[in-house]
Amino acid sequence: MGLIGWGDIDLGAGSAEILYWILPAARGGGVVVEATKRVSEWALNDLGLHRLRLCHSVANPASCRVADKAGYSLEGTMRSALLHADGWHDEHLHALVQGDV
Repeated sequence: MGLIGWGDIDLGAGSAEILYWILPAARGGGVVVEATKRVSEWALNDLGLHRLRLCHSVANPASCRVADKAGYSLEGTMRSALLHADGWHDEHLHALVQGDV
């Protein structure tokens, strides 16, 4: 159905980046939003991280909706930060920090 996990984990600095994808047939039902909320709460409350990042291509409005619905705040746009098969994309940066949830 999909995958959700963590990358760029820095336990000393208390930060990580959440990563996810979902097959087209499973999209639109809120599965990724719920999974993002649950693993984010775990990372903040149980693992003890302070700051979580969620980044996606600006050409992916569905991921922007996931970030918003999961409580991640949009912090800005990183220009030409993500290389896809069709070239470089600007990337939105969202974050969730201790106290947000």
